[in-house]
Amino acid sequence: MDWRETYKSRLTTADEAVKVVKSGDFVIPGHAASESELLVNALAKRYLELENVTIIQGVALGSSPYCKPEMAGHFILKSMFVGANTRKSIWENRGTFFPLMFHEFPRAFREGYLGSDVFITMVSPPDEHGYCSLGMSVDHSKELVKCAKTVIAEVNPNVPRTYGDTFVHVSDLDYIVENHGPILELTRFATMDEVTQAIGRNVAKLIKNGDTLQMGAGTIPDAILYYLKDKRDLGIHTEMISDGLIDLIESGIVNGSKKTLNPGKIILTFAQGSKKVYEYINLNPMFQFHPVDYVNNPCVIAQNDNMVAINSALEIDLSGQVCAEALGSKQYSGIGGQLDFIRGAAASKNGRPIIVLQSTAKNATISRISCQLKPGTPVTTTRNDVRWVVTEYGAVNLFCKSERERAAALISIAHPNFRAELKGQYAEIYGRVL
Repeated sequence: MDWRETYKSRLTTADEAVKVVKSGDFVIPGHAASESELLVNALAKRYLELENVTIIQGVALGSSPYCKPEMAGHFILKSMFVGANTRKSIWENRGTFFPLMFHEFPRAFREGYLGSDVFITMVSPPDEHGYCSLGMSVDHSKELVKCAKTVIAEVNPNVPRTYGDTFVHVSDLDYIVENHGPILELTRFATMDEVTQAIGRNVAKLIKNGDTLQMGAGTIPDAILYYLKDKRDLGIHTEMISDGLIDLIESGIVNGSKKTLNPGKIILTFAQGSKKVYEYINLNPMFQFHPVDYVNNPCVIAQNDNMVAINSALEIDLSGQVCAEALGSKQYSGIGGQLDFIRGAAASKNGRPIIVLQSTAKNATISRISCQLKPGTPVTTTRNDVRWVVTEYGAVNLFCKSERERAAALISIAHPNFRAELKGQYAEIYGRVL
């Protein structure tokens, strides 16, 4: 059958497509910007007809209607990365969190550790050969197109056609729903202040011409990018990109010419940002999207010489243990690809894994550098993995330092108001004076 006939035969409405979901199913919405609000909202309208439908979620940019209190028992959130729209569901025990390194997500679906009855995502319109692009999110999406029992796709011309391992054929889509609505955007960043600018300057000092970088999205990553304008020939191998990177590409600072793996290409697994990002990656051969079990594989990351991985933390204790995902025992986000890239950069020739954090929280009333993590606090990155740590007060390298040397180094970049207190706590707990 000609692919056009296949397309027409599978074309339906959102309400009709989601009728395939039945009680007890495992449903995976598209990741980040690829979540189809149209299809998810159509599914949520059916909640009274359904019981115990598990929603397996990564980053959620959408409104997440399945997390509303009235959805309890009908939909159960199972999330590996908690966000603004899903935290309350987890905190109120209407959903659950599960820890998993991002690069293992495709394997978890492929080998059946996570159920995959229905995959709901967005794709670009097909080309003349019947191939659609997964657009902004290849990550675990490419695997789910293969292994999910049913694939429902919103075909939307606003989805960019991206290069790399992004293409799926119309014949791989069981239900097709056309829509022209906007794509979800990520634009909720605070303005850079003196603290984030100081962190940006401190990190920039650790970056050399020709380095390959990984970083996320947010105010601190944008501040770091801002202070890289005097660098040359930078490369990118990263989990995701957002708006902050575009200026460095257009100015020629990011060109990938010195990369030892995939030279000249920006390697990533998903993109989330403003409409500007989606338009920029559309039909842009510089960007190569690949599944997350390639992009985030530490063994692949390590093949980039001079790999610099920059990841944020919520808290770090004086031994170097990093929590980047929780406030005490309350899950706040997830591990994402932090450990993937920290370990990949550590194994890279001349690599530099960097943890960044503001020295305080809650208007400088709490030190983010603590003597010990509070009971119940999960360790995202172990003290054995941590090398460089940066705050607005400086940068220290913990590699091969003793416990006492680590504590002294971290206190030196803590907020001055807390340094004496941290020294006193260290002496009391460990019986040693710094």
